[in-house]
Amino acid sequence: MTMAAQNESSTSEDASDVTVVQALAERWSCRGFLPEPVPRATIEAVLAAAQRTPSWCNTQPWQLAIFSGDAIDDLRSVFASDQRITPDIPFPPGYAGVHQERRREVGLQLYDAVGVARGDREASAVQMLRNFDFFDAPHVAVVSAPADLGPYGYVDCGLYVQSFLLAAQAHGIGTIAQAAVAMKSEVLHERIGWGEDRQVVCGISFGWPDPEHPANSFRAHRADVSDAVTFFD
Repeated sequence: MTMAAQNESSTSEDASDVTVVQALAERWSCRGFLPEPVPRATIEAVLAAAQRTPSWCNTQPWQLAIFSGDAIDDLRSVFASDQRITPDIPFPPGYAGVHQERRREVGLQLYDAVGVARGDREASAVQMLRNFDFFDAPHVAVVSAPADLGPYGYVDCGLYVQSFLLAAQAHGIGTIAQAAVAMKSEVLHERIGWGEDRQVVCGISFGWPDPEHPANSFRAHRADVSDAVTFFD
């Protein structure tokens, strides 16, 4: 039995036994996947769970396009050959303070794990480009929001992404949410057929995680609750 088959047989039947707290504690950003696809029924179970995501005025604004098989291979090829960087939603102009510190920390963790020496810009650029081949995942979901809902639509789609990640974790599926995929928004509009009324928010690459891949050997740190919350009594 393959590792993917073991994952499927041992997790999908008892996914309902996984608590939200457990899924939050165990989920990580997977950057190395096994080639076997996730069965469509399992993907649909994840989607059904994520569809329960709350949204502003129950608008449920998310729309997804999921690429697998020949379609994801074709998208990889297009991403590799098309150099356009055209995000629908502007990226932050920069990072400063504690946000830059956290960003740098997780970047160094990744580089150390995959053997990229500090200061090796060429190797780090190659690693960054792995985003555009979806870390060899067998599936990628592209998440979009309605342009006319603005920030509230983005917030709702962010909630949906979290629901998808946790539901996938409950089934033993590895995931990574990727803002980098949104850099290729114009390409995605062309491939999917979305008009200007929709904006690409992010991608989610997913599949059975490869436990032997070095990029999966570390876990990003989290700030203490006291760094994020102020109580007023």
